Amino acid sequence: MTQFPVEDCELVVGGLHLSRLAARVGQTPFYAYDRGLLSARIAELRAALPEAIQLHYAIKANPMPALVGHMAKLVDGLDVASAGELRVALDAGCPPGEISFAGPGKRDEELVQAVAAGVLLNVESANELRRLAEISARLGWPARVALRVNPDFELKSSGMKMGGGPKPFGIDAEAVPNLLAEVGRLGLAFEGFHLFAGSQNLRAEAIVEAQRKSFELALRLADAAPVPVRVLNLGGGFGIPYFPGETHLDLAPIGANLAEIAQAAAGRLPGAALVIELGRYLVGEAGIYVCRVIDRKVSRGQVFLVCDGGLHHHLSASGNFGQVLRKNYPVMIGNRADAPADTVTTVVGPLCTPLDLMAERMPLPEAQPGDLVVIFQSGAYGASASPQAFLGHPAAVEVLV
Repeated sequence: MTQFPVEDCELVVGGLHLSRLAARVGQTPFYAYDRGLLSARIAELRAALPEAIQLHYAIKANPMPALVGHMAKLVDGLDVASAGELRVALDAGCPPGEISFAGPGKRDEELVQAVAAGVLLNVESANELRRLAEISARLGWPARVALRVNPDFELKSSGMKMGGGPKPFGIDAEAVPNLLAEVGRLGLAFEGFHLFAGSQNLRAEAIVEAQRKSFELALRLADAAPVPVRVLNLGGGFGIPYFPGETHLDLAPIGANLAEIAQAAAGRLPGAALVIELGRYLVGEAGIYVCRVIDRKVSRGQVFLVCDGGLHHHLSASGNFGQVLRKNYPVMIGNRADAPADTVTTVVGPLCTPLDLMAERMPLPEAQPGDLVVIFQSGAYGASASPQAFLGHPAAVEVLV
């Protein structure tokens, strides 16, 4: 994991040696997110994408308030998936006009909050649209609306397919024209479309294909819109490497494709903002999870490091957050970073379940109680995506450094 330097045999995060950072935090386990890496990733994307493309951060990837506040200053907008995330986005100082709200099961209370705040609602069904119209009429406040479209294609090779075929997300593309007519009759403020075909994709050609198909679909649907399209959210899907053999996403063909789309949109959808919505890609590689070795034991020839953190803090690293066949995240003994990795080691947490597995039979330096285990690629879907109340252990701390 070359994004973090090593000095004096220790990993350095945000300019701090790991042992000093752990002392400053005051406890293990903890998550640490590096401000410099977050800013660098945004700058890298800005350089690769055409200026016409707006960049939004999907805060479901990591809703830590301090991190969201940092990201809000660097991106063009925030995308939320609940009223709780909406509060975080507003508290971060993001203007309501730059916030969008998606999710297949918005409660009436959430719709009221979103209308009151003045954010853009990505409507996921005909029933949600009608509920929203009633709420808007009752409150006397206009509701800003985009239709989330379930396309008739998938993002090939994506970690999670969120479009194509029967899905709980969005409105089937073939049903959108009739619903657009209803948007006009209901008096809602229609602004555009939101398409999100899938996530965690490392194949640039698959992302390019999905973006092209999304744009072509949006053009067809725009013919039935009650007013000109003002915003087109082409989704995201950009992945990061987690496992051996995976490589970083090549941004060059994606940027070139988006430049072509932007040029076409200038003529076909004049005045429409083109948006890319990214979460994991912006924050995933900037974060680490750190836990401390409590015990070192050998069971029938196998070395186990028993740590104070585990799946209750980092469900995805344990393999229980969508992996079919469990694979190890990148792991390091962070205070022995230059030591030879000559001991085949299994790292486990403190929970009374065999699922509490952080690394299985990995070559690591010989570690002892008190050493610090680091799990990389932990900036997304970590603390907030894990069952932190499981078995009553303390929660992990999160810090931005």
